[in-house]
Amino acid sequence: MGLCCGMIGLPNVGKTTVFNALTGGGALAANYPFATVDPNTGIALVPDPRLGALTDIFKSKKTTYSTLEVRDIAGLVEGASKGEGLGNQFLGHIREVDALLHVVRCFRGTDVVHVSGGVDPIRDIGIIETELMLADLETLDRRKQKTEKKVRAGDKKAAVELAFVQKLIGLLDQGEWLGHLTYTPEEREVLNECQLLAAKPVLFAANVSENAEADEALVTSVREFADKRGARVVTICGQLEAELSSLPEGERADFLNGMGLSESGLVRLTREAYTLLDILTFFTAGETESRAWPIPKGLKAPQAAGKIHSDMERGFIRAEVYHYDDVLACGSEAKVKEKGLFRLEGKDYVIKEADVVYFRFNV
Repeated sequence: MGLCCGMIGLPNVGKTTVFNALTGGGALAANYPFATVDPNTGIALVPDPRLGALTDIFKSKKTTYSTLEVRDIAGLVEGASKGEGLGNQFLGHIREVDALLHVVRCFRGTDVVHVSGGVDPIRDIGIIETELMLADLETLDRRKQKTEKKVRAGDKKAAVELAFVQKLIGLLDQGEWLGHLTYTPEEREVLNECQLLAAKPVLFAANVSENAEADEALVTSVREFADKRGARVVTICGQLEAELSSLPEGERADFLNGMGLSESGLVRLTREAYTLLDILTFFTAGETESRAWPIPKGLKAPQAAGKIHSDMERGFIRAEVYHYDDVLACGSEAKVKEKGLFRLEGKDYVIKEADVVYFRFNV
C-alpha cells in the first residue's frame, strides 16, 4: 500500500536506534545532535503470527509479510520552523508521510546528553508540536492569501474554503493539535492538499531504559497526555530491541523469554501503527505462497482484489472467503468447506479483518 510513517523527536531521544531495530538498518546512531542528516528510509516487516500459522497449514513455499515504510527524520529543535538546527528541509520530509511516530525520551541517565539539559517528555512533546504547528501556520497563511483572491473574484466555493482555513488558523493559534478532530470529506481534501503536519495521526513511542520500572513515572505522564487527545502510546526499549534484532531469528524467542516478555516492543509498535492508520489485514494462502495484504477498512472485495493486481479488480467475478479463525480451528481448507464455513461473496462484500480470500476474475 505504500504506507509511510515519519519518525520524529528531539535529538538524542533514541529515534535512530528504534529505526535500526524496526528496519534492520544500519543508520548512524550517535550521542550528539543531528547524527541523522538526511532522512533514513527503511522497510519494516509487520510481524503477524497468523501468517506463520497459514504457512504451516498450507505448507506454503513462501511467506510474505506486509510492510511499513519508516523514515527517520533528523532531530528537530526549538526554532526549526524558522530554520534553526537543520530547519525547514526536514519539516518538508515530514509532510510526505501518512502518520507520525513521535519517539519520546522516557529514560534518565547522563551517558546520553539531552539537548534541553534534563529529561521531561511533556516539555519535549510540546517543543516538537509547537514547531510543527508554527510551520502549518505559515502554510495556511499562504493558502489564505491565495483563497482570498478567489473569493474577491466571486468564487463561492472558495468562500467556504476560506472560512475553514481561518478556522484552522484560529485552532493552531490556540495551540490545538488538528489530528484528532473530525472533518467533512471536503475539509479533509483541503487538509490533504495543504499537507498539514498537525493534522497527521500520531503514535507516541515512549523510549525507556532496560530498567523500565524506573522510568514508569515518565511513561505515565506521556500516557496521560495522549489520553486527553485520544492518541495511542507504545512503550519500547530501543536498546533492547536493537539487541533483539541483531540476533538470528531462531534465538529471538529465547531472548524474549529470558527477559520475561511474550512479544517484542516492535510487534506492538507496528500493530499500533496499523490501528492508527485504520488498516486491516486480509490473507491469501496456498501451496505457493501465504501473504498478508493491508488495506483501508471499508474496502469492498473488487477494490481489495485490485490491491493485488488491477486486472483482478477490472475482471472481478466473486470472492471465495472464510475466516482465519475457522481454518485454524479446522486445520485445513477442506475441513472449512465440509463444515459450511466457506462462502461465495459478490462485489458488495466488505472485506473484514483476517479474512482468507481467493478472488475469481476474468479479463
